[in-house]
Amino acid sequence: MSCCSIHPSILSADFANLQAELARISTADAVHVDVMDNHFVPNLTLGLPVVERLQAVSPLPLDAHLMIADADRWAPLYADLGLASVTFHAEAAIAPIKLARELRARGSKAGMALRPATAVEPYLEMLAEIDMLLVMTVEPGFGGQAFLDVTLPKIRKARAAVDGSGAKVAIQVDGGISSSTIERAAEAGADVFVAGSAVYGAEDPAAAVEALRAAAQDSASF
Repeated sequence: MSCCSIHPSILSADFANLQAELARISTADAVHVDVMDNHFVPNLTLGLPVVERLQAVSPLPLDAHLMIADADRWAPLYADLGLASVTFHAEAAIAPIKLARELRARGSKAGMALRPATAVEPYLEMLAEIDMLLVMTVEPGFGGQAFLDVTLPKIRKARAAVDGSGAKVAIQVDGGISSSTIERAAEAGADVFVAGSAVYGAEDPAAAVEALRAAAQDSASF
């Protein structure tokens, strides 16, 4: 995945008109689909049936972020829908390497997410097993939160490890990404950016995507 990819989060879209909302972000690289179960995070969004319909109608690839318990059981079912990428939380997986391999075997790219307080170092040895590392830049569960600068050192460590390993692993950031924060995240080494309200809160979401991409490209450190 090349720098710099923008994945608008439909958590900030109009849930009553999701198909129309997808058409408003035609300049995006993929659609970030937030799946929450009210167990792993204190919020409930959507599940397999809705994601299946989104997959059927979306003009863009789907990038699912599973903020759910029992990821080992449920994540492969999302891969079976034909999604381009499925990301599970390391904190919710009993066997993350096995799960990542299962996702790839079912045709999806495998992503692994870390909450802000979860250290990246224990997972650096498994970079070859994943296609994307998601560093959460807010606590998962709700949109509209402020970017946590305390996560920047973790992004830098992840970028150094990826570059040093030679693995083709994208570094995604999710939470509080806007025109005022995307430059810091890009400078730290992120190359895939999830943005919700910064895109869907704009008068022209497609133009907002392009502006965010340009800002990230100007600040990319790699």
